[in-house]
Amino acid sequence: MPSSSILKSCLLKPRLEQGIPFLLFLTAMVVSATAAVAGTGPKTEDRITAGALLMRSGDGLEQPAVRLGTDMDVAITGQTARVKVVQSFRNTSDVWVEATYLYPLPEDGAVDSLKMLIGQRVIVGEIKRRAEAYMIYQDAKAEGKKTGLVEQQRSNMFTNRIANIGPGETVQIAIEYQAPVMRVSGDYTLRLPLVVGPRYIPPASIDSAAALVDAASITAPVLDPRKNAPVNPVSIAVHLKPGFTPAALVSPYHAVLVEKDGEAGYSIRLADNEVPADRDFELRWRSAEAAPALELFREHLGDKDYLMAVIAPPADDSAPSVLPRDLVFVIDNSGSMAGPSMEQARASLQLALRSLKPTDRFNVIRFDDTMTKLFDHPVPATLEQLQLAYRYADSINAQGGTEMLPALKAALADATPEDTGRVRQIIFLTDGAISNETQMLATLGAARGRSRVFMVGIGSAPNNFLMSRMAEVGRGSYTNIGDTADVSSRMTKLLNQLTRPVMTDIAVTSEESDARFTPDQLPDLYQGQPLVMLAQAPTLGGVLKIHGSIAGAPWERTVDLKDAIEAPGVAKLWAKRRITDVEVANQLGRVTNDSAASSIAELGLTFSLVTRETSLVAVDHTPSRPEEAPLDKANVPLNLPHGQDFDKTVGSGVVSYQPSQSVNLPHTATDAGLLLRGGLLLLGLGLAGLVTTRFLHTVGRREECV
Repeated sequence: MPSSSILKSCLLKPRLEQGIPFLLFLTAMVVSATAAVAGTGPKTEDRITAGALLMRSGDGLEQPAVRLGTDMDVAITGQTARVKVVQSFRNTSDVWVEATYLYPLPEDGAVDSLKMLIGQRVIVGEIKRRAEAYMIYQDAKAEGKKTGLVEQQRSNMFTNRIANIGPGETVQIAIEYQAPVMRVSGDYTLRLPLVVGPRYIPPASIDSAAALVDAASITAPVLDPRKNAPVNPVSIAVHLKPGFTPAALVSPYHAVLVEKDGEAGYSIRLADNEVPADRDFELRWRSAEAAPALELFREHLGDKDYLMAVIAPPADDSAPSVLPRDLVFVIDNSGSMAGPSMEQARASLQLALRSLKPTDRFNVIRFDDTMTKLFDHPVPATLEQLQLAYRYADSINAQGGTEMLPALKAALADATPEDTGRVRQIIFLTDGAISNETQMLATLGAARGRSRVFMVGIGSAPNNFLMSRMAEVGRGSYTNIGDTADVSSRMTKLLNQLTRPVMTDIAVTSEESDARFTPDQLPDLYQGQPLVMLAQAPTLGGVLKIHGSIAGAPWERTVDLKDAIEAPGVAKLWAKRRITDVEVANQLGRVTNDSAASSIAELGLTFSLVTRETSLVAVDHTPSRPEEAPLDKANVPLNLPHGQDFDKTVGSGVVSYQPSQSVNLPHTATDAGLLLRGGLLLLGLGLAGLVTTRFLHTVGRREECV
């Protein structure tokens, strides 16, 4: 392979500043080999690495040797969306490669289809238990067969692996998923995440070999936009049939072209045909008429009925709550917030401070990899204290890592937990770029008390999974601010919500006693926020009753289920939401790990869904790679999310994306503490390493550094 055209990832040449990635690589190797001995994990030839094959373009910029292009085709009917994503992997190098791509999907999307397209042939994927799918993939890879594997790393983060792509070849991977359309305050919204932002990995969360492997699985190389042209172009086509004539149809972050498509449909596509995958795509529309108070959708699948009910309680026109409040504002000033995100967060905080009343008390907590509280405890919202808070907000700048857990614990600390005379609310302003979501949710579930937690997602590619899950567990709501222009409108709606929850103490019953409703814990509803509920039953008939309390007065509504509209995909949405219930119960310690794994696997296999326990695998049974030809690995690098500062998000010198590095953890994803913990863990694994040395010697040919 000519060194002038292709730069190869150096797997075994650590430098001092690369000690953290190298430790992660070595530990993953030991773990992989140990698991192979036990027959329970990756084979020894599967080296966990974030290296990438690169080629030097004519203008001197580095480009991945495996080029990726993505086409998204979205069909929206009513309040459900069917999304087809075709990822084209083109090998422009002169070696055989295995490509790995880390990509996001909606946190409530149900992935149920995988097809591998090779020329005119289509290989349909099968859903298997995760370990079984992995072994099928590894065996096919070793035999020189083209094979693809889709694995879930988080509810909104997936990995595609494609093995044995020959020189000059293109292999396409097509996945499909079902997702609900959100409706808030009369706005219908579909959000398509396009890039995974670098995640901070707290050193305290690296407490086992499994945690290190997990860290590698959610880490991908990130290109420095100052030195590299954008990669991973995406085209998007949306076919919208909302069931009404939209009064407004906008895409706030991408220019689009809109055309009529038949009598009741619209066709939306990108004005530029394709864009780099560096920010989320969002489409919003409204109804020219008042939003319906109730929408029912149903599907019969197998021997069961499935229902999705979208219920909007009547607006509470009474005066806002007069109860005094304790508000704790938590603002993220870590490196990934540098630039427009920090501006949005500061503006949001200052707008919220201006909304406080003299009877309110407040505090401000800021965090990066350190934490500061403006006051020791909440103080009255006097003019003097508010002016101090304004100046404090102006002084906050983005830097460092994202240690979110200490800030959450500080915000939840309640000196008067029995005080029912004050409403306690916590507002988080963050992009959520962390990896330890489970720790966050477990802490929130255990220590929430009387607090209500409201999440404000900041930036072009926030961690929507963490945001929505924390809002659910915290019995609050989630608001997304993707641009500075959104601050005023989005924060105004949130601040109105904070003064007046519409409905509390919600319960749902049905004449069908065997109906299984989800979510398990129905949330409080806030102004403009409908209840989205799903159910499964042998037969859904009769009436559905919804009970609740509005401004202290009982409220009840009865609906006839025969009015439900037939809608394909409701069953999968029920299964996906049921999986979420099990995951939440597991994270909160209400069910054991084994019980949760069994339930999630059963749902995944029954409904053909990719979950943390099930994966989709496809194998072309005709070998294509010659037995003597080596197989190189190429992780597809990601663009930096739009608006982020590369040095402050990814780091300079330590982990900036260089072809000579193996595993690149973003600066917002590691520090010296991780190095120490990794070293201690390696000592503990030393004995295992001795046992598995001979297995490590079977790893493919030794990589040479360019």
